[in-house]
Amino acid sequence: MTFIKSSIGKKFLMAITGLVLVGFVMGHLAGNLFIFVGPEALNAYALKLQKLGPLLWVMRGVLLFCLVVHMATAIRLVIENRKARPVPYAANNHGNTTVAGRSMALTGMLVFAYIVFHLMHFTLRVTHPEFAHLKDALGHHDVYTMVVLGFQDWAVSGVYLVALLLLALHLNHGVGSLVQTLGLNNERTIVKVKRAGQAFSVLLFIGYSSIPVAVLMGWVTLPGVSQ
Repeated sequence: MTFIKSSIGKKFLMAITGLVLVGFVMGHLAGNLFIFVGPEALNAYALKLQKLGPLLWVMRGVLLFCLVVHMATAIRLVIENRKARPVPYAANNHGNTTVAGRSMALTGMLVFAYIVFHLMHFTLRVTHPEFAHLKDALGHHDVYTMVVLGFQDWAVSGVYLVALLLLALHLNHGVGSLVQTLGLNNERTIVKVKRAGQAFSVLLFIGYSSIPVAVLMGWVTLPGVSQ
């Protein structure tokens, strides 16, 4: 507990929870990309997740726990840093920092707001309750149709694209930071790790944003609708 309460301990806790969340983001993208294979593929993937039953809820619980701990620890660190330096510097020197690094707290909060909206939109279907009644030919929940209908709304897709850009900006700095905190790099690899984090964030943005863009452009449509 003494270690966890220390500044290094909090950063280590953030790195571990961040690593879990990054793993989820990658796995979630891999599943979502089934939309380009077709309705049957995406719906079959969604059905397999649902068949996990209690295990699925355990996984969701772990992710929620990691998210809460990650955010709470980040907020605590920000507060402690401000208390340690109550008077800001007369001149800010950003020569050794990046926009991604300086905006971690802001992008983190905005990404959290996006997660809440995403859950209300597609998972809990509070914003669009009609999505809950969509069924495919086998009588299972039609995730493919839900996603296409959801992203056909330009405003909704716009929110997603902005949020994905913020997520990419957050990960641009976050991936390299967690690797450094866990002691997985050194002076010889620090530049490579930084570039790998940047490349990862860009690829993640391209992967996720390709879905709403494909729907808006008419490359992914509902079955029976000509492209």
